[in-house]
Amino acid sequence: MTDHIMQTYVRQAVTFSHGKGARLWDNNGKEYLDALGGIAVTALGHAHPAITAAICEQAGQLLHTSNIYSIAKQSQLADSLCRLSAMDRVFFSNSGAEANEAAIKLARKYGHSKGIDVPTIIVMDGSFHGRTMATLSATGNRKIQAGFEPLVQGFVRVPYDDVEAVQRVAQNNTNVVAILVEPITGEGGIRIPDSQYLNTLRNICDQHDWLLMLDEIQTGMCRTGRWFAHQHNAIQPDVMTLAKALGNGVPIGACLARGKAAEVFMPGNHGSTYGGNPLACSAALAVIETMEGDKLEQRATVLGDRIAADFQARLANIKGVVQIRHKGLMLGIELDRPCTELVKQGIDNGILINVTAERVVRLLPALIITDTDADQITTKVSQLIANFLQG
Repeated sequence: MTDHIMQTYVRQAVTFSHGKGARLWDNNGKEYLDALGGIAVTALGHAHPAITAAICEQAGQLLHTSNIYSIAKQSQLADSLCRLSAMDRVFFSNSGAEANEAAIKLARKYGHSKGIDVPTIIVMDGSFHGRTMATLSATGNRKIQAGFEPLVQGFVRVPYDDVEAVQRVAQNNTNVVAILVEPITGEGGIRIPDSQYLNTLRNICDQHDWLLMLDEIQTGMCRTGRWFAHQHNAIQPDVMTLAKALGNGVPIGACLARGKAAEVFMPGNHGSTYGGNPLACSAALAVIETMEGDKLEQRATVLGDRIAADFQARLANIKGVVQIRHKGLMLGIELDRPCTELVKQGIDNGILINVTAERVVRLLPALIITDTDADQITTKVSQLIANFLQG
């Protein structure tokens, strides 16, 4: 049979037919424990009844009108997000990449309003912000940029978790208008920066009248034990981007802004045909209501600590385990060698995991997993790693 899908993915040889909670079943009836959550998307698991009900009800009423009209569910969702984040305004899109595109455009327009002809954004090595041309250019991964030159100009790259490098740029580049950074790198290997890193970046931005823009697409929506990862630091960004878990699988992205950043865009400056339509907003409202009602930010902390402690105990004497890192239910186990084959081995053993930065086993399970699910994750993944390193 001819496959007419563009070959942009190296897909695993498994097709899922349905899911429930933290479990998936393939089209042969085999059951899998999902420790990846669609890469931090299905934070409420699969076929969650509240999300299903919200989608079905909205689908029976109205799917789409367009942003030339007011959309009640969009306004409600913006209110909820601003209440949770203490931000002022929201632009809705369809994906994380589009949310970051909005942030990049906002920063450039902000720079031009200050009379800067070449507005420049500081970005980080090892970062990932998307695959559109601007977000690809902002990403700190040469491998995924290769073949798509010329890249978009206007970015200066520095090492992640290195405030001195940022300060050197500040001394030598008068075109800088913003910093774009992940509170914890996702694709970059679950790297957790120094506890004062974001606070120092906030101070630098305040000193130079720059915008602090946080990419919380993977870290947001209770993943790290707070609604948004920067809340661990008690700071406020000027711009924050969200997607992934916001819709629990229904595509939606959001670019939030506050203060001076919230006043940058005017009618006609930016737009989206589908962004923030009634269906996507209904799903996102159900996500927020469920996360609040079930206190999932606290649950993520408890589960993350449980899983990390179990991994520490199980892998303590396994040579080749470099470090176990976590914040809430965002976990990474760094090995001393490339380990991408663990993904297939996990599938063979009924567990879905991911390997990023070549050597880091990345786990992003649903926030609704049970204690038993958590224990099964550590048992299965520890055994995979032990067999891999000792085999």
